[in-house]
Amino acid sequence: MKRGEKERWIQNLNDTFEKIGNFYLVDFKGITVSQSTELRRLMRKNSYSFLVVKNRLALRALKEDFPGSLDECFQGPTALAFAPQDPLGLARILKDFSEQNNVLAVKGGILDGQFIAPEKFNEIAKLTSREDLLNKMAYLMAFPLLRLVRTWQAPLLSLGRVLSQLKVKK
Repeated sequence: MKRGEKERWIQNLNDTFEKIGNFYLVDFKGITVSQSTELRRLMRKNSYSFLVVKNRLALRALKEDFPGSLDECFQGPTALAFAPQDPLGLARILKDFSEQNNVLAVKGGILDGQFIAPEKFNEIAKLTSREDLLNKMAYLMAFPLLRLVRTWQAPLLSLGRVLSQLKVKK
């Protein structure tokens, strides 16, 4: 790779790191072409991106912006999985794909500016998404109001039943 091409790669990676702050470093050793194609298709379908990088170029692009412990993750074959919106969804996809095909290993990552060690990755993949948590919270807030409305309606319904029975008796 020529120097100008390397500089373009570094600039593109730097822009991507600045624009998308959530990513995972993945060891893709042993992945077949068909598995790689399937993974990329799955990632594209869910608005994620998967990029195989040269370690030295990625480290140059990272500069001083990210934790030093991330440097240790750039050893051996490395790919970056970027999550512009839902990093928990990406973690679930990577974990499921890894369990099904036994080929991927997450080396680490950055989640909201914090370094994520490989040991913590499984915990992150098990978390529920933000949308699910918001839905649960909305349900929990609305449930007491629904019960209150039903409580207020109960006497009116009972009165209606009594009046209809009196009408039938006459």
